[in-house]
Amino acid sequence: MKVALLQMDIVLGDVAANRRKAAAMIAAAAGKGAKLLVLPEMWTTGYKLAAIHELAEPADGPTLAMLRALAKDNAVEIVAGSMAEARDGKVYNTGYVIDAAGEVVAKYSKIHLIGLMAEDRYIAPGDAKAMFALSCGQAGLIICYDLRFTELPRALALAGCRTLFVPAEWPASRGAHWRTLNIARAIENQMFVIAVNRVGRDEGNVYFGHSLVVDPWGEVLAEGSADNEEVLVADVDFAAGEEIRRRMPVFADRRPQYY
Repeated sequence: MKVALLQMDIVLGDVAANRRKAAAMIAAAAGKGAKLLVLPEMWTTGYKLAAIHELAEPADGPTLAMLRALAKDNAVEIVAGSMAEARDGKVYNTGYVIDAAGEVVAKYSKIHLIGLMAEDRYIAPGDAKAMFALSCGQAGLIICYDLRFTELPRALALAGCRTLFVPAEWPASRGAHWRTLNIARAIENQMFVIAVNRVGRDEGNVYFGHSLVVDPWGEVLAEGSADNEEVLVADVDFAAGEEIRRRMPVFADRRPQYY
């Protein structure tokens, strides 16, 4: 199956410009035969946190409507990274999952908010994990800083997740952590990890790029550049994960009663 990682730069605070860019990248990915497309974290606004209440959209806003139409028109599934979602007077860092019929099949609001980037001052935390079925099988979604908390991906794996999606805005100053943690989450949970990071810079950070597809053995199947916007397409055999689990039966060998 062809999977497209939409590694984009983000125009800080310019929702319309970012929407146009994402639409063009989605069209390019569909033109390359990709059937599953993944966007980065907070791609409509970037970390324009001081204005985030003005920039946020409700779940039925124009951006999600655009993505649903593009998914249906191109017969593609879209893991829509995350966006600033206005809900009940608060703003959440929320990811949506859209099937090839244009229906929203899951949403997830980021649980772990990073104080190092002041996210916790402006964004409300989510309170539930998200697992869903796509053509790749059972999958889960976490967002950026969530990657550092091993319990969340493990809980998804124990619930039957076989693929983990990780949209992010991960800075270059912690770039080595990005690669190491994504590969570790894949190995320890015997899951595919599809991690999409942004490139470019904003008022406070230079971002790392290096979007990744990692298989359950920890092999990097595809990796983006550090600096360039790109539609990175990878051929992924999602069925291969079951053979890895048979060969190395980590979950059968767990002894949680002693942990």
